[in-house]
Amino acid sequence: MTAPFKFPRFFVTTPGPCPYLPGKTERKVFTELGGDQAHDLNDALGRIGFRRSQNVAYRPSCIDCTACVSVRIVADDFTASSSQRRTIKRNRAITTTMCKPWATEEQFALLRRYLAARHPDGGMTEMDESDFADMVELSPVDSFMIEYREPGVGDVPGQLIGACLTDRQADGLSMVYSFFEPDHPAFDGLGTYIILDHIAKAREGALPYVYLGYWVEGSPRMQYKTRYQPLERLGPDGWSRMVVSAGKTAPTPCAKLRATVRALQDA
Repeated sequence: MTAPFKFPRFFVTTPGPCPYLPGKTERKVFTELGGDQAHDLNDALGRIGFRRSQNVAYRPSCIDCTACVSVRIVADDFTASSSQRRTIKRNRAITTTMCKPWATEEQFALLRRYLAARHPDGGMTEMDESDFADMVELSPVDSFMIEYREPGVGDVPGQLIGACLTDRQADGLSMVYSFFEPDHPAFDGLGTYIILDHIAKAREGALPYVYLGYWVEGSPRMQYKTRYQPLERLGPDGWSRMVVSAGKTAPTPCAKLRATVRALQDA
């Protein structure tokens, strides 16, 4: 029996400050994506919690912390909340276009406005146009940029108000990075709308999941991801559904039962 791709070589980064939990350090394990097998490798690694950045797949590998948890939305079973339905209605005039992964000045200008308003102290604020172009264009897998615009006039497209770099995997859409107009006077909840649009696109493409990256319990920046139910998390025994209650998460009853059985077997 032969593997569908050559087993990759993995490397580990030097520990550094954690961007999500104060006082913690982070470390990542990563491998290069390249050649004819890049897409299959990215698919396989995505199922076990890796994320893509340019031609690198990585995941947290911290020594004393397992707070970063991979999460994905089950697209077919998703039901929008009343608030999410209102967001869809408010933004229904937005035009959406799936573009080739080419960076533009308009996208970069929007990114700068987004970072200045939402993440002024983040590491991405140091990106220049060349860095942004690398982020968008250096992809060895099936990627595209989805643009969200105000309604146009005739053949003239409207102003760009949102964008998301997205990978198409065999089992879903992976949202690599999204950004949007932080304080638009007419269109509200753009971040929510972009995720809801990806759920709709996954359904249209018969793809079961939308990958949201990592959820970190205790990090306010990550709590928005639990608003999209059903949500699955990756644990030691694979993917299982999360139950969200009063701002906390827990495994589903089935996951709890499996854990109880294992404990009894080990006793």
